[in-house]
Amino acid sequence: MALLMGIDLGTSGLKTIVVDEAGQVKALSKRSYVFDSPRSGYAEHDPDAWWNTCVETVQEALAKCGCAADEIAGVSFSGQMHGLVTLDRNFRPVRPAILHCDARSGKQVLEMKRRLGADGIQTLVMNPIYTGFLLPSLLWVRENEPAHYDKIRYVCLPKDYLKLKMTGELSSDFSDASATLAFDIKENNWSSQILDRMEIPRFFFPQCYATTQHAGCISPAAARETGLIAGTVVAAGGGDQVMQGIGNGMVNVGDATVNIGSSGQVSFQIDRPVLNPQLNTNMFCGYQQGRWLLFGATMTAGLSLEWWHRNSGHFDYGILDHEVEQTAPGSGGVLFLPYLNGERTPHLDPNLSGAFLGINIGSTHAHLTRAVMEGVAYSLMQCIEICGSLGFHAKSLVASGGATRSRPWLQLQADIYNTPLRVSETQEQAGLGAAIAAGVGAGIYADIQAGCQAAVRYREEIIFPDADRHETYQQYYALYKEAFLSGQNILDKLTVLARN
Repeated sequence: MALLMGIDLGTSGLKTIVVDEAGQVKALSKRSYVFDSPRSGYAEHDPDAWWNTCVETVQEALAKCGCAADEIAGVSFSGQMHGLVTLDRNFRPVRPAILHCDARSGKQVLEMKRRLGADGIQTLVMNPIYTGFLLPSLLWVRENEPAHYDKIRYVCLPKDYLKLKMTGELSSDFSDASATLAFDIKENNWSSQILDRMEIPRFFFPQCYATTQHAGCISPAAARETGLIAGTVVAAGGGDQVMQGIGNGMVNVGDATVNIGSSGQVSFQIDRPVLNPQLNTNMFCGYQQGRWLLFGATMTAGLSLEWWHRNSGHFDYGILDHEVEQTAPGSGGVLFLPYLNGERTPHLDPNLSGAFLGINIGSTHAHLTRAVMEGVAYSLMQCIEICGSLGFHAKSLVASGGATRSRPWLQLQADIYNTPLRVSETQEQAGLGAAIAAGVGAGIYADIQAGCQAAVRYREEIIFPDADRHETYQQYYALYKEAFLSGQNILDKLTVLARN
């Protein structure tokens, strides 16, 4: 039986997974890291640090698996989306990558809006223009670091740098490319109209493939570093949202997922481009032509709990879960606004700060912990509501990301959304999605659907909502939305003041 390797490049860590054709995990290797923030609102990472971590985890995964390297039939990638990697003529990084959660390019966002106009944004971009996306980050480099900009010959997305190092060939895929603001989402190619208006050369941008297409082979140099076999098939892969969908078996029109990783997303598989007049959701290309992904995103989902964990005593996460289970819905009247690094859906405000509200003399660590979990779920509930207003409703959701390890976080999500949740057996859904894509690329599976049928399974338990708890949450959810409206101006001013 052939083995498949999926490599998942995240914001806070990298994971390499080896599975067999039935989706059974044979090895998992992971490393955590912290991105650099040289100034408030900045988020950067050295692309070669990603590659070094990738090499380490591939070597370790092969060793843990105990398999011969030639048993790996294919490799593919999942990656954090939107970020900018700049390369010189020799394909070396010009500067650190600027990540999706970077907020420095506010001025460039305004300039893009001016040059494109409201009509151009609606018809060409079909997405909100926001900081941290590749194109406004590239415009920031042009304006603020002209010496670096003059060295740029190519740009790519984070996971595509790893693919370049693996194959020696620069490429991207439709899903990740469509999340740069430089892509024609309807026609599946780089948008000459957008790039011309921004005065960015088209030759910066690589060739794109469907997620499962052959995008090269392991090069001799990469084989020497990683222990893989030169000539092993590498499939194009995709952005983490698309790959998580595949790893959750959510690949058919109407399927929906809710993810709490570092950031959080609610995603719907759709079969036509849909324009949201409010432009407070995202719509990107899916894993193949004729498929798109509609989703709302919150910037600091799992990162909110990680921040709270780091700054409140480093308690074991099992202890935190026990605290939350012993605490009633509503967290003793405490609300948490999870805007630790700005917000996307629905507020489109990179200058937002977070807040605890309702703290009193009786508030405990447990109340605040549960409030963090509830605040993230409220933010995702807003995403669900907006997708619903566009005509997309889910009878059930598949939950993914690190939050699936927390039973109370799953339950309070079901109660807030008033929707049953299912969870796949494999915790590394994005990595499994990449492995399935590798399997299609290597000819192990006929297509994505066949790969999902073979490799994806769900836990027996379905998390059902409780009607009484949902009613309680409706009251707190209304206050959560009201708190934002009342406090946005102050939260924005605090953020800007701290950056100066």
